[in-house]
Order: sequence, then structure tokens, then C-alpha cells
Amino acid sequence: MNISPSHHTSVARSSTRHPGTQRRSASAFAKGAAAIGAGALLALAAPLAASAHVTINPNAAEAGSYAVITVKVPNESATATTTKVELALPEDTPFTSVRYVPVAGWSAELVSETLPAPVTVGENEVAEAVTSVVWTALPGSEIADGQLQQFSVSLGAVPDTGSVVLPATQYYSDGTIVSWDSTEEDAEYPAPVLYINDAAPTDHHAAAGADHDEDADADADAATASNGSTASSVSSGDDVLARILGLGGLLLGAAGLVLGITARRRNAE
Repeated sequence: MNISPSHHTSVARSSTRHPGTQRRSASAFAKGAAAIGAGALLALAAPLAASAHVTINPNAAEAGSYAVITVKVPNESATATTTKVELALPEDTPFTSVRYVPVAGWSAELVSETLPAPVTVGENEVAEAVTSVVWTALPGSEIADGQLQQFSVSLGAVPDTGSVVLPATQYYSDGTIVSWDSTEEDAEYPAPVLYINDAAPTDHHAAAGADHDEDADADADAATASNGSTASSVSSGDDVLARILGLGGLLLGAAGLVLGITARRRNAE
């Protein structure tokens, strides 16, 4: 039996997809792929960005105690390394005892200066005190991209005051100098703050309590062990919220991709 031309044309039309339909399904697929890619980038980048400040831990101490704090210094440059870090100490409420924990690959210096005016600490009048601690990397021990270094110091006696600002200065191999010294809210380069009588912020950097004399030695030993390597990788678990946001981006991207594939299959059918 011969097939009529009209019947042949009908069959051909039913098996041919419209160009507009192909473009729409391809567009949906591309949008889904782009969304899941953006979600993956957010999941990887958000935790690093959230933990990129120079901070101290713990950031709270009890007046009169000898507190061991750890200065955490991440490298924020993709092309330069961190070669030197300086932690400034207060002159109006000076610490009479400052000691540092040695870090492999780094030299440390306690810088003492004559105070602008003598300060009474306990029963003593202090005219000279350590005003800064300077850590300098030896060749090959600089903090590279994607790394952080930890520097621990014992400070005491902690003054009986609200809080103490501890500005930090970060020096890079390309000559860049970053001053972590701002005390404004939501500052781009906030200064580390040691809270004493004032309440510490309720974030993931807040300290659970103060260090006492009997805890200082144990903390110093632990810090020495942890600083045996010249640098450690930045932990992606520092900020749980950032990880949740990143996971949300991944889920949204996956949903968009599934919808694009589903639409393409329906158009094909």
C-alpha cells in the first residue's frame, strides 16, 4: 500500500522538535548547571572569608590573672606571603609580665619602652613595660595563601578594666601592610580585643571563660605542641553559618539542574 504525501508529512512533523523548545530546554539546563556551580563556589569560599580576620583566642580573661592567648593570623593574599606580625600592648594599663611561646621558623622579640607617664600597678609604679611583641618569619617559614599561623603569649597581670584593645599589624612580602586596629562596629579590619569586666561578644570568637595561673602552663604546653609546624591550613569549620549558606547554594543549584533535565525530557517526549 502506498503512503500518501500528506500522511508522510504528518509523521515527519511529529518526530521533529521545535527549535524554540530546544533552546528553552538547553537554557534551563544551563541555568541549573550555573546555579549548582555558584553554590559550590559559595560553599568553598564562604568559610574562608568568614575566618579571614586576625583574632585572639580566648578573647576574655579575669582581672588579676595571667592569661595565655593565641593570636591567629591568616594570610589574605593570593600572591604574597605574611613575613611579620606585630601585636601592640597597652601603655595606660601595661602588663608587667609578657612571655611568648616559641614558634618553629619564626623569631620573636619583646619590645620594651619607657611609658609616657608612670603607671601604678598593684603596689608598684611602672615606668617601663613591654609595648609590643614582634614575630618575624625565617626564610621559607612565611605564611602562604590558604594558611594561618598561631602565636601564643602569656599576659599578666590582667588589669582590672573593661577591656583591652590589642591592635595587630600584618606585613606582606610585597610591601603591603595591614593594620588590624579599628574598634568600630563591623569594621573591615577590626582590632583584637581582650574583654575583662565587659561582656565579650556572643560569637564564635568569644571566650568561654578566663585563664588562671594554674591553667596557663598547660595552655602554653599545648600551644607549643600545636606550633611545631610553621603554618596550618585554614579550617573550613570555623564558621558553621557560612557552611550552611554554602550547602543551601548547592541545594538550590541541584534543584535548578533537576528542573532543567526534567523539562528537557518532557519536551523530548
